[in-house]
Amino acid sequence: MSAFGACRQMLRAVAGRGWRPRSSKPAPSAHAKRPGAGFSFELTDEQKEFQATARKFAVEEVIPVAAQYDKTGEYPLPLIKRAWELGLMNSHIPESCGGLGLGTFESCLITEELAYGCTGVQTAIEGNSLGEMPVIIAGNEQQQKKYLGRMIEEPLMCAYCVTEPGAGSDVAGIKTKAEKKGDEYVINGQKMWITNGGKANWYFLLARTDPDPKAPAGKAFTGFIVEANSPGIQVGRKEMNMGQRCSDTRGIVFEDVRVPKENVLLGEGAGFKIAMGAFDKTRPPVAAGAVGLAKRALDEATKYALERKTFGKPIVEHQAVSFMLAEMAMKVELARMAYQRAAWEVDAGRRNTYYASIAKAFAGDVANQVATDAVQIFGGNGFNTEYPVEKLMRDAKIYQIYEGTAQIQRMIIAREHIGKYKA
Repeated sequence: MSAFGACRQMLRAVAGRGWRPRSSKPAPSAHAKRPGAGFSFELTDEQKEFQATARKFAVEEVIPVAAQYDKTGEYPLPLIKRAWELGLMNSHIPESCGGLGLGTFESCLITEELAYGCTGVQTAIEGNSLGEMPVIIAGNEQQQKKYLGRMIEEPLMCAYCVTEPGAGSDVAGIKTKAEKKGDEYVINGQKMWITNGGKANWYFLLARTDPDPKAPAGKAFTGFIVEANSPGIQVGRKEMNMGQRCSDTRGIVFEDVRVPKENVLLGEGAGFKIAMGAFDKTRPPVAAGAVGLAKRALDEATKYALERKTFGKPIVEHQAVSFMLAEMAMKVELARMAYQRAAWEVDAGRRNTYYASIAKAFAGDVANQVATDAVQIFGGNGFNTEYPVEKLMRDAKIYQIYEGTAQIQRMIIAREHIGKYKA
């Protein structure tokens, strides 16, 4: 058995010590299981083990090759396979399908560490989480065993196919159509900016099934599981983006693609609710990824400030620099608390829309601010590709865009906040 295989078995053993639920429901807070324990910032020993394993993998395996993957844009398949072997992928898949069934909080701890190494790699892995989540929250037993089970058997990828050329934040503007014909649905349309689009084994796809353009979003759309090798699917070229370049992002065209009715999630018209429900579960890990990047930028800037000298002393001794580092540290710590609160809400079984949007918006902004400040501390060297912070600055921008832009998050937060006063 390989060292990675042994480590993956160890993580499975850790996860089986009684702190996970014995069902497909999200794991409850570890502290909530001890009456009277109250609020605590202390991680359990099991959580620390998952965190340490992800950190070791990021530092020893991801960071040494991250710059090369960024330059070539090559998909990091060897790293993906190793993450799968270690149990760092698909951690939320329920035990009934062979997974670890970890809670959102534990998944976020892992995600932060992976993002510390490279957010391109982390986004590829998180793309799996987003693609799987609709099946986890809405799939029947047969659908879960078939499509989630195969993700445990081998290192496969999946994708979340919702965004279109004319419908990003405005999900209700989706034009892709699914027409029922007998026991099948025939799908026609185009998706854009699909993470893992060219590497996926299957897709979660949102399409309009109600031809009435005035039909409310809550009834107009249906969620489907679509095999990626279905006839009629045309995968576009890999997009070369500003950052996270090793992540596979593509457009996908669906032309008369036939999907059996048993691949409908919940039922016709339930798709919009499923798609939005998935975001509540996946936005905390996205925020955790942003925190991982920010922490990396803070670490790199601090180490550089301790070594670089101007005017006869390390630049860290100049108040202008030390105060910048202090501001960066404050933002990292607060963003981490935000994603942990949002994740805790999910695992406690509560609706977390408000906290998920706060975490995603705040952490995305923090990642950009801290990465920019890190480049500033590096000075001219920070603008050069031989140093790591310019990559961090490029990689950070997408956190203010994907899975709901920073502006959309503020709309959600305002709606949720004001709604409390109108109730």
